[in-house]
Amino acid sequence: MRVSQARVLTLAAIAAGALYLVGALALGAPPAASDRPQKVALWLREHQDEVRTYAWTAALGTLAFAVLAGVIRGLLPAPARDVFLLGAAAFISETAVQAWCWGALALHPGSARPASARLVLDIARFWGPLLTGATMTMIGAVTALGFGKRPLIPHWLTLLGVVAFIEQGIETITVFGRHGFIAPGGPMNALLGAALTGLWLLGLVIWGVRSLTRRPAVA
Repeated sequence: MRVSQARVLTLAAIAAGALYLVGALALGAPPAASDRPQKVALWLREHQDEVRTYAWTAALGTLAFAVLAGVIRGLLPAPARDVFLLGAAAFISETAVQAWCWGALALHPGSARPASARLVLDIARFWGPLLTGATMTMIGAVTALGFGKRPLIPHWLTLLGVVAFIEQGIETITVFGRHGFIAPGGPMNALLGAALTGLWLLGLVIWGVRSLTRRPAVA
């Protein structure tokens, strides 16, 4: 059964990563936080199919990430497992809301007023700054297990978690950004933060698969 769980975790991670990649490629380079409303409206008219593809991958990604989180949760002790699960649930919920906003923008892009399109897009872009709370919850819950006399996770995963957690904490400044690198939904969120969080999730999955195949689950 534990080997089967390892396979499920591996497949869920592959599916979640593939869906995220397909969605990101479909969305491409959306309007920046500083772009004028008219440019936003024009971009939506030209990319409505790609935006809806992104929303579709986000919907399917919910299942994949939920399975991943559920398996990992079973390997963690209390209360870390519950804190991790709350962070994962927030991650899924916030991702669904921002994809919801993207989908709505693409439904009738020709009829939306530029100012209204800009407002809804701004709501979706703030997914990046606010998602840091969910990611820090997940990362912190697991990383805390690497400290003390008897660490429950390997040193490399602890170090990776510390780096990712610190970066996500600094990344909260994008809440106050308006343009450039620290703009909401800008490069700090979409590139740096996403890359480090993705790397940490990959490390977490590797640890999870090894734990399921080599040693008993944590009670």
